[in-house]
Amino acid sequence: MIRERAPSRERGPRINERIGVREVRVILEDGQQLGVLQTRDALAKAKELGLDLVEVAPTERPPVCRIVDFGKWKYEQAKKAKVARKRQHQVVVKEIKMRPKIETHDYEFKKRHIEEFLSQGDKVKITLMFRGREMAHLDLGRSLLDQLATDLEDVGKVEAPPRQEGRNMVLLLMPVATSKGKASKRQPSAAASSDRPATEST
Repeated sequence: MIRERAPSRERGPRINERIGVREVRVILEDGQQLGVLQTRDALAKAKELGLDLVEVAPTERPPVCRIVDFGKWKYEQAKKAKVARKRQHQVVVKEIKMRPKIETHDYEFKKRHIEEFLSQGDKVKITLMFRGREMAHLDLGRSLLDQLATDLEDVGKVEAPPRQEGRNMVLLLMPVATSKGKASKRQPSAAASSDRPATEST
């Protein structure tokens, strides 16, 4: 008689004789359900088909098992996990600092950096720094950030509109979807050599 015991702590699913429960719910390779069977009967069915009995949901009561080619099943699970990892993207917020009286060539330089970050799928925080009497011309700073958002609308959209933070004015941009429906794959660059927030200053 097969004794009930807790699922194994070993890595990977239990298969065949390692499945130490009395009953299991069985699913065939093509998805057909055989219902709840005695584990010994499920093993006999797997051997009859020249396949393995693989425990795929050990916490269910009774546990769920599939009758499959274990090697093929394991390969397919690994491939699915790899695809899922590729789809994941850790959102990083990069920071670019500017002055309200930034010169044209500096503006273009920083805009290219922002465009690169956005195309890689990162958010960008643009910090406009005011000093002294510049605080009397906040409207000029807001106009500069609005212009920047307009210039970058092909790759970024405004997540948070310009807001005042002390002597700074901040704009947050987020990447827009590409024609393929997702942000471009991250590639290392001189402007973004790590996942830590990058800061550009004048």
